[in-house]
Amino acid sequence: MSQPNAKVSLRSVFKTIIWPRRKLIFIGLILILISRTAGLVPPWATKPFMDDILVNREMDKLPFLLTLLTIAILVQAVTSYALTKILSVEAQHLISVLRAKVQKHLLRLPIRFFDNQKSGALVSRVMNDVEGVRNLVGTGLVQLVGGVLTALISVIFLIYINPWMTLFVLLPMSIFGVITLKTFAVIRPVFRERGKITADVTGRLTETLNGIRVIKGFNAEPQEIKVFENGVEQLFKNIKKSLTSTSFVTSAGTFLVGLASVGIMGLSGYFQLSAGDFLQFTMFMVFMIAPIVQMSNIGSQLTEAFAGLDRTEELMNMPVEDDGTHRTLQIGNIKGDFEFNDVSFAYEEGKPVLKNISFSAPAGSVTALVGTSGSGKTTIAGLVATFLNPDSGTITLDGTDLSKISLGSYRNQLGVVLQDDFLFEGTIRENILFPRPNATEDELQQAVKAAFVSEFTNRFEHGLDTIIGERGVKLSGGQRQRIAIARAILANPRVLILDEATSNLDTESESFIQESLRTLMQGRTTFVIAHRLSTIRQANQILVIETGQIQERGTHDELIARQGRYYQLYTYQARI
Repeated sequence: MSQPNAKVSLRSVFKTIIWPRRKLIFIGLILILISRTAGLVPPWATKPFMDDILVNREMDKLPFLLTLLTIAILVQAVTSYALTKILSVEAQHLISVLRAKVQKHLLRLPIRFFDNQKSGALVSRVMNDVEGVRNLVGTGLVQLVGGVLTALISVIFLIYINPWMTLFVLLPMSIFGVITLKTFAVIRPVFRERGKITADVTGRLTETLNGIRVIKGFNAEPQEIKVFENGVEQLFKNIKKSLTSTSFVTSAGTFLVGLASVGIMGLSGYFQLSAGDFLQFTMFMVFMIAPIVQMSNIGSQLTEAFAGLDRTEELMNMPVEDDGTHRTLQIGNIKGDFEFNDVSFAYEEGKPVLKNISFSAPAGSVTALVGTSGSGKTTIAGLVATFLNPDSGTITLDGTDLSKISLGSYRNQLGVVLQDDFLFEGTIRENILFPRPNATEDELQQAVKAAFVSEFTNRFEHGLDTIIGERGVKLSGGQRQRIAIARAILANPRVLILDEATSNLDTESESFIQESLRTLMQGRTTFVIAHRLSTIRQANQILVIETGQIQERGTHDELIARQGRYYQLYTYQARI
């Protein structure tokens, strides 16, 4: 089960992200320590410059002081460059590693997960949610540690100059620290909610762009604009909430710093500090306060990083469809004997789609599934493809429980041609080669010829290297379907699922495809889902599915002779 409120702990982040990169982070800490130590030279130099050089005119000290300041500035510049080069690059590498890890896990999730998700929202989760880790491994965490060190060293100098004035400064800063911690505890859920809203808005925008023809066809631009505006309005309100919280922290810091500054001016007069001591104390106070204020900004970035990791952890906790513990059986070449034994299935509890289905599909046979929409045909095909698992009953393959067979070893021998088969952006050649990228040119040409793809690619200027656009938008439905069939032919599967494989074809194309499908199905266990009953007359068995049960079974001639439900469906189509 997923954990919708998964919360990443500091311990787990340290163990999985920080500790494996401890050497780089340690180098970063050394560099930041050197940088911040060099940064303390200018405030220290203010006292000898004011009291010794300007007031007492000890000009012989000026060259040494200027040299020391120049070296300190150079050290800061070099360490800052090295710090960014080492840690920022590693942070971006970590982001790429995490994105690949999340995408790998995502592709291993069951089909039912994707049925309830927007593709654009998932893209947002893969690309955006891990972005914040750059602040954990990059300069953010190191700057936080460096800020603490700078503040502590500055406090030591302040105590040395005047302990009572230091105590006065520390009081408002302590109040500021408490306010900051409380605010970040409140703001983390806000950042987590922002990730969800961003994913939803991105998902809707992706759907809008993918469905632009439908939107324009129904003149629905205004309603899509309104939906998107509502989404970005929600995002604005979330950002407004986080900005309000962070601005409160900043305002509180400004007020407390101002209060401390006013008090220091009064106390300096009371303790009769020299001009050099006053300036030095003020500079060190700034160097103590600035990192604390900076830490509040870094803390906001780290909080956002943890919120993104919360959502990533939520996704990574979702169980994969094959974790290697249940489907442990690796199989070689299969014959393709299927047996359904009292199989039941429901997408929602209490609403069964299949009820005690039992039938055999011998190796090399063609089983046709017919019936009205929603009767359960596609669900049976989904069970054969292992996209779904039975709620009860068993499905066996060559006498072995299908639920025990590893998905990789089974799906290597499975081919699927869907009613609206998906084509990737690219060339026709790339789409046909998708299941076997290393297939030879001869094997490719055989698949092209068998599916009659060359019948239309020969008319294209670039032939098989024609760019087809996103989802094959530049091709007709029949052309897309023939490419999908060629892809299945090239895959050379032992088990074949055809879901309305000829539904998008014109009469001429259908006659070509029927011949190629007969070649494709020969010797393979095939499951055909068809509304056009004229395409399944040669099937070895036809199962008529109604309300999740097998109402009739037999060959075409047997079912016609019986004059039952199949006869009604067939004669009705014949009259149309």
